[in-house]
Amino acid sequence: MNKLKLEIVTPSGEIFNDFIKSVLLPGKEGEFGVLPNHASLIALLQAGIIKVENTNGKSELIAIDSGHAKVDENEIIVLAQGAVYLGGDENSISKQKIEAAKELLKSASANSSALAATLGNLDSK
Repeated sequence: MNKLKLEIVTPSGEIFNDFIKSVLLPGKEGEFGVLPNHASLIALLQAGIIKVENTNGKSELIAIDSGHAKVDENEIIVLAQGAVYLGGDENSISKQKIEAAKELLKSASANSSALAATLGNLDSK
């Protein structure tokens, strides 16, 4: 099975480091997905949710405020200004984690309104 190595790092340290099936990133020019054997690129990221599909088929969510992604064929490195690991399935995300993500976004750019709306939707579940 093809897999990607995903690493998400902030100035405070590593948030995520594992092999995955795919990832959906909040690009400055729009959301984009990365699968194994993707073309190399460097992209600006805006405030949003990174959606990770693990090799076991389960999903994980990570909120970021902004950053950069360096994509190679089978490796992605995300350098984020700030990030909050939200966890797995949307129904299991705790209100405490959602609040932490909202606090992160208070200092984020004006684009954080889209992420705040997404977090509000998770909060109401």
